[in-house]
Amino acid sequence: MIDSEDRQYLERANLFANVSMESIEHLFERCHRLNLERGDHLLEAGAANSHLYLILDGELRVYLSDRNLPAHAVLAAGDCVGEMSLLDGQAASALVLAAKDTRVLAVPQEVLWSLVDCSHGVARNLLAILSGRMRDNNQALIASQNQSLEFEQASSVDALTGIHNRRWALEAFPRAIARCEHDGDPLCMVIADIDLFKHFNERFGHLAGDAILRRMARRLVDGLRPNDLIVRYGGEEFLILLPHATLAEALPIAERLRELVAIGSGLKTGEGVTLSCGVAQMFRGESFDELVSRVDAALRRAKEDGRDRVEVAG
Repeated sequence: MIDSEDRQYLERANLFANVSMESIEHLFERCHRLNLERGDHLLEAGAANSHLYLILDGELRVYLSDRNLPAHAVLAAGDCVGEMSLLDGQAASALVLAAKDTRVLAVPQEVLWSLVDCSHGVARNLLAILSGRMRDNNQALIASQNQSLEFEQASSVDALTGIHNRRWALEAFPRAIARCEHDGDPLCMVIADIDLFKHFNERFGHLAGDAILRRMARRLVDGLRPNDLIVRYGGEEFLILLPHATLAEALPIAERLRELVAIGSGLKTGEGVTLSCGVAQMFRGESFDELVSRVDAALRRAKEDGRDRVEVAG
């Protein structure tokens, strides 16, 4: 049984908006009031639930997993909780606890259905509450997905140059290699390294070195085809994958990259920057690591033979 004070709270409840209480108040005789102290659990994730709870006053918080994380929802007087598990017949999906001393009216499942049968307004309000819950959950899911994408992008993009990093290459390059091998298409790899970059940093400082790396990345990206892949592989090294390219097609691309860097690297210091490259065409059945090893050996030969040149792997 509800008293006059509880009735005033119920009249302001979202479930009974624009509903005549006189037509439904007899159904509240089968409801009972619960007084919760701060920290009390009203619902437990995974536990059975047979009531809808209307908040008369106080505050409830909903936690989808760890209660040490931010609450998924904060509910106050006029809100309700527990309706989802009543409607789908499943266990409660979240932890609901009192954030402060709270009074709720426990509405048994059969009473809720009687309220819906008795009042179209209650049915309409219940649908509005459910749709609001779904919208809030969808927005939370979208926000979570966007945050995950931001973290994923941050972990796969080199902060200095803005191109992908080694971690991304270790996932993306083997997939591209596997596709070309499956289709029987040729594929080449290029490794490009700035000549004497350590000496440049020691002479002009790391800020000037960072500027060179950023400019280098832009030049290399501009010199590639749309489907080519490039990453900053480490330090001053850039690893480039050229799908659907034979060695005869890859060599002019590598030479163009070397020339672009030499032409476009003019500095206020008056120092030019040159690029050495190693190039290799993938053998059938060759692994990513094996291909990287061969192209790296070609790069070492380019360095040993005077730098500012392109060498082909044996």
